[in-house]
Parts: sequence; structure tokens; C-alpha cells
Amino acid sequence: MSYQALYRVWRPQTFADVIGQTAITQTLQNALTTGQTSHAYLFCGPRGTGKTSVAKILAKALNCRHLENGEPDNTCDLCVAINNGSLTDVIEIDAASNNGVDEIRDIRDKAKYAPTEARVKVYIIDEVHMLSTGAFNALLKTLEEPPAHVVFILATTEPQKIPATIISRTQRFDFRRITADDIVGRLQHILDDKGITAEPKALMVIAKAAEGGMRDALSILDQVLSFGQNHVTVANALDVTGGVAAAQLGAYLTQIGAHDPAAALTTIEQLLASGKDAGRLIEDLIEYLRDLLVFQQAPSLVNDTESALRDDQFEPLAKTFSASQLYRMIGVLNETQSQLRLTNHPTLYLEVATVRLGEQPAPVAAQPAASAAPAESGAVSALQAQVEALQQTVAQLSQGQPVAAPAAKPKPLTKKATHPHINKQQLYPILGAATKADLTAIKDIWPDLLNMLSVTKRAMMRISEPVAASASGVIVSFAYDILVERAMKDTALMTELQSGLARLRGDKLTIVLVQQDEWPKVRKTYLAEMGAPQTPKPAEPTESPVVKTITDMFGDEENITIKND
Repeated sequence: MSYQALYRVWRPQTFADVIGQTAITQTLQNALTTGQTSHAYLFCGPRGTGKTSVAKILAKALNCRHLENGEPDNTCDLCVAINNGSLTDVIEIDAASNNGVDEIRDIRDKAKYAPTEARVKVYIIDEVHMLSTGAFNALLKTLEEPPAHVVFILATTEPQKIPATIISRTQRFDFRRITADDIVGRLQHILDDKGITAEPKALMVIAKAAEGGMRDALSILDQVLSFGQNHVTVANALDVTGGVAAAQLGAYLTQIGAHDPAAALTTIEQLLASGKDAGRLIEDLIEYLRDLLVFQQAPSLVNDTESALRDDQFEPLAKTFSASQLYRMIGVLNETQSQLRLTNHPTLYLEVATVRLGEQPAPVAAQPAASAAPAESGAVSALQAQVEALQQTVAQLSQGQPVAAPAAKPKPLTKKATHPHINKQQLYPILGAATKADLTAIKDIWPDLLNMLSVTKRAMMRISEPVAASASGVIVSFAYDILVERAMKDTALMTELQSGLARLRGDKLTIVLVQQDEWPKVRKTYLAEMGAPQTPKPAEPTESPVVKTITDMFGDEENITIKND
């Protein structure tokens, strides 16, 4: 017989075999024991949590000839036939491919007939949310008043897509994600049965990658066993899942905590070069920071299984970062995670995020406590002056004297947004001699120029772009003001760029930086100052003599509506 995947071999055959859904299985067993089963069930929950498996176990229990404590015996002819898939009275339907009205009408018509062998005819409709509106309407009447010998079991991962009229006619059970501890225990039981050894931390890596799904965990374990030749190690589990070792995450965050973005960028490049997935790397970092935050606030909430993935740098990092720093870092990584979904160049965003994480937050200006007293006394003095002025005004009014209008208060000065200084003496000569051929030549060598820079400077220049070039210079735009200012002040960066261009082209070029939003304004101003022809404004239409006469008769044009026939 050909090899079968672990999730097929180890599919639960009794309620006791179902992992992590005790409340559901116990409720169903009690209903079977007391004979209080329903005519329709709705199983909701994430993928791989046991919905279809429990549906098949329930179908066996409803028809088992030797039911004991609500559990099927799996030995009678009906249980064996259901396990083999040969019992025609238990019908499993995939609603994803049978979602039309005709298929549901066929079910409705056949449900009227009594079962041929079993005691109860069971319809298991998987992914029921895929049914069309017409199909749901066709199913509605049957669910409301089904024959006594029919039970419907609906399974779905998206219950919000099911009409409320359907849900109200079923008993709903919500399957929850299986905990990492339960998954690790199940995996260890399977490996012990197969006589395969495993590192405890490796099983935790698999459990975390499965995200609460037992089927996913068994599929990953299958891959790890094939990859590692029947031995489960942490390294193999990380390679298969694309995860990052806790020690590497700890080293990266230690470099961030030391405000050493150059070393952190090197670590990122090494991880990506070794085949690690960028999205999974972000998730692992967020989980690591979450564990640091929880450990700071309530160490008891980090259980023993999760602590198995800690490294030696975990507790020192928990003391290094404050809670506010961890919040900021998680926010930066969450923002980067959303950006990764929209790009084919994840390295760029990871490098920018690394530079942002490594920045030292601006210090908050501490105000001395002694300054509070003068500020308070100043406020009191201002209030006293206002009271005196009001008293004087009342006195003048009572005597019938005119009151002088109060002096107008000066308008507060609004702080204008500052942009990096634009050096026209450098820009205009380049614009005057700029050609499309020179710009194309610069763009062709721009990636090579970036690769010649150091890691930190390359990360900064990744979001720059040449926008104009001549034989003597090049204009480069940046997406953010702060990066333009930083690059302008970075003498080493400008030197590296100029020397790199000289090596690639053989001549020395002047490099001028502008902000991306300011570049169109700079170009327009240059054209205006150089006397470039402006786009002529449309001539105003001449007034019709008829309109003028009517206007003179009836007054202003506001009282007249002109329509052209």
C-alpha cells in the first residue's frame, strides 16, 4: 500500500481521540447517551481543528450497533463501512464544488427516502458557506422540518457568510484553535508510537508554525521527518517552516538595543540570504517582543512550553527595553508587515524597519520643578489684570462714559512646515544641461552604485531615485524629508556616492538631493525663471449684445439664467 500522510493515518476515530475540543465532544457524548440529539448541527472554526473528523465520529455514533458512553465501537459493520466510506447512508458533500440549487434540490428529494442499511441517514456538508443564495433557500425548508431519519451536519470556516435563518435551525458548536501544549503532546505521542526521536524544542517550533491547527502540525511534521531522515531537530523544523531561531532573534534585538543598525542590517541580510521568509521573520520578531512584554508585566503567564524557545539573551533584553519601547517596536513591525503584503521587494522594507528600530528616540525635555512656581504666579497675575480691567469697564458704564474698544490681540504665528534647503546654484546648471540619455545611463548603473555602499548607507539610499542628470551632475529625489536632511549632512555618504559614480563612469559628477514632493515644484520654478513658454489661458467669451440688453433691463446677471439652445 502507498504511503499515507500522517494527518490521514492519525485522524481521530472516537471522541476521546479528538484533541483540544473537550467541551464539544463531551456535549455530543451526553446527547447521544440520553438520546437528545438534534436534527441539524453547525460546526464552525479554523481549519484543521477537527470539524470534519467530529462530524464523521458523530455519524458513526448515531448508527453504531454497540454504542457505549456515547462512543462508537468502530468494530460493528456500520462503523467499519463508514470508516471505509462504503456506507451509502452517510453522504459527505463538498459545498465548494457542489454549491448550486440543483445539487441541494437533489439532496432534498433523496432525504425523503429511508436509509437502506443505517438507522439514520447523515448528510455532512463541508464548507457550507460556499453555497449560493438559491442553494441556501432550497436547504432552508428541509432543515426546518426534516424527516425523522435524517441528520444534517454543516461544517464551515466562515460562519459569518451563512444566513441567520440557517444558523437558527441548527445546534452551533464553535471549535477553537488547539493550544501549543496540546499539539506538542499529540506530536510526541505519534512519534513515540513510530519509535522516532525528537528534540522537545523542535516540536514547539512545529506547534507554533501550525497556528492552532492539528492537521497543519501533522503536515509539517511529515515534511520534517522526510527532511531529517526520521529524526526531528530544531534546525530541520526551522528550515521547513521558514522560522528563525530564538538565538538569532535575540542577537538581532540586542544589536537594536545597542543602537547599532549596521550590525542589525548585516544580521537581516544573513537571515534572508539563508532562505528565511521575510513575512515569517516579522511574525517571529513580533512574537518575541510580545513574550518580552508579557514577561515584564506577568512572568507567570509565559508557560513552560513557550519558555523552551527562549535563549540566553531573553531576560537581559527584558531588562534592556522599557514597555513603551516594546510598544513602539511592535508598531513599527506591524506597519512593515502590512507593507510586505504589497511588495515584491521585502528586503527594502525590512532594512528601513531595522534603521527605524535602531534609532534613538528623541529625549523629552525635562522641565525643572522650580519653573512651575513662576508659571503659576504668571497665570495668577494675568487673571488679576483681567479682573481689574473688567471692574474699570463696569465703573465707566455705570457713569455713562464711553468704553474704549479693547486692543486687537496679535494673531499667533503659525509654524510653517520646514523642508530641506534647495540649492539653486547646484540644481539649475544640471537642469540646464540635463538630457534623457544621461538620466538613462545613471539609472542603469544606480543598482551597481548602491551595492558599492556600506550596509547602513545602502538601506538609506534604497528609497532614492535619480530624476535628472547631465554630463556634470545628477539630481536624486528622496521619499522623506528626514532622509534628505540626514543624507545631506552625511559627508561620508556623499563621498562614497561621488567616488562610486567616478569609478563606474570615469568622470566626477556633482550629486544634488531633493525631496520627492518638492521636485515637481523645483522643475516648474526653473522653467518659469528660464522664460519657458507658459500654457496660454483660454480666452474669456465675449458678451453677447442680446445678453447685454437683457441685463440692462433686468439688473445683474445673478437674476438671469443663460441657456444655449
